[in-house]
Amino acid sequence: MTIATPDVKTGARIKGGVLISRLRFLRERGGEALVDRVTQRVTAEDREVLKGFLLPTSWYPLDLNLRLDHAIADEVSPKAPDQVFIEMGRASAQANLTAAQSMFVRVGDPHSLLAQAPTIYRHYYAVGHREYERLGEHAARVRTFDADSVTATDCLTIVGWHQRAIELCGGSDVRVVEEKCRARGADHCAYRCEWR
Repeated sequence: MTIATPDVKTGARIKGGVLISRLRFLRERGGEALVDRVTQRVTAEDREVLKGFLLPTSWYPLDLNLRLDHAIADEVSPKAPDQVFIEMGRASAQANLTAAQSMFVRVGDPHSLLAQAPTIYRHYYAVGHREYERLGEHAARVRTFDADSVTATDCLTIVGWHQRAIELCGGSDVRVVEEKCRARGADHCAYRCEWR
């Protein structure tokens, strides 16, 4: 099953760390052979960027990331692409929150990480902002506003990212549900996070 790449605004950008985490996800699942199979599914120009030296803090075109995501889904999980996007989000949180972004993790306090949503958002996206709302001792809502482009598949990576992030902070039985999605006509994206 091929997922159509949505139109994105010209100039929409994403940090290189996102692309790096996608390639790391592939290497961990199937080594360079899987990376090669996936990158054969994108354009020669995209392949040149992806096979080159990616800088985690540099900005890259968001549409490149979207094409890579769809190539990954087509190669890794063509019959159930939603699951691979959640797995990619989880892998990104695991890689980043146990390394460069580990300062956001406070074991025993998922709210501490979720309250940093505006700052964390800037580590990944150039446009838009994210807000945090505490709903109770074991619940919160995270909202994303004014992003350049929103796709249902990117939202799934955000669900997976928050699942793993809360687990890294000590939460168990984590449940993250997208309550609203701009890709489905809402004015913003909203994710309800619950844990024990």
